[in-house]
Amino acid sequence: MKPLIPIALALGLLHPAIAALHAQPAPTQPIPSAPRTVVVSATLSPPVVRTALLQSTLIVLPAEEKVANVFAGDTVDWVFDGGHLASRFISIKPKVAGSTTDVHIISDHGNEYTLELEEVSGETDPHFDSKVFLVPGDKAAKEKLTELPVFVPASELSQAKQEIAAAKAAEAATLKAEQTKEEEYRSRYPGTLRFDYTWNKSKGDALGLHEIWHDDKFTYLRGQFQETPALYEVKDGKPSLINFDFSNGLYIVPKELDRGYLTIGKQKVEFHRTDGGN
Repeated sequence: MKPLIPIALALGLLHPAIAALHAQPAPTQPIPSAPRTVVVSATLSPPVVRTALLQSTLIVLPAEEKVANVFAGDTVDWVFDGGHLASRFISIKPKVAGSTTDVHIISDHGNEYTLELEEVSGETDPHFDSKVFLVPGDKAAKEKLTELPVFVPASELSQAKQEIAAAKAAEAATLKAEQTKEEEYRSRYPGTLRFDYTWNKSKGDALGLHEIWHDDKFTYLRGQFQETPALYEVKDGKPSLINFDFSNGLYIVPKELDRGYLTIGKQKVEFHRTDGGN
């Protein structure tokens, strides 16, 4: 029969293994770095952006720009989110430890920004970029910031199309309403004309007066005149020279006249309404 091993000895043999297990370092927690600014230039290597597993890194374009499009080498192990509305922000989040990729951002001003992305959770330095501000380093790119955008994001284009369609529909409805109103007015207008003036026909013929009529707003006198007669309104027995438009033998007076007269030199034709006008 084999001798039994003392318990104390067995525990003593196990102790180094237990100590080694407890001696392993705990997983390093990612630490966000302070926001930093990187200069992007076509003549320089793409800046490296440090990211952490399942942590979001925010990429920020200049204040004058918005994101028009984003291209990435790896869209399986990385998540890129620009939001539902066009903005200057892009959120980047790696899903696989130790993965790398590049991202190419095109702004609405036509500027291009290329970055190298690295997931750094396995490195001894736990710091990752929490927010990165992009600055164009080329003169041409800087000048584009002062110009109008050359690209319209799809969301804004769709909204603009909807607004244009709505404006056109409203304009068409307004035009239709105006046309309907005009047609109704034209259909009623003949009923508003009143040929209820009387004058001395022989004197009128000598002067060239042919017709006088009015609607509910204007008075009209038509004739063939050698010279343009002066037009007077008579109220309370007193004549007064009035304003009128005259073209091609037609007087248009912006009021209803009850009584008046036309005169050239010694020629004079008096007229008045017969339906109650004084």
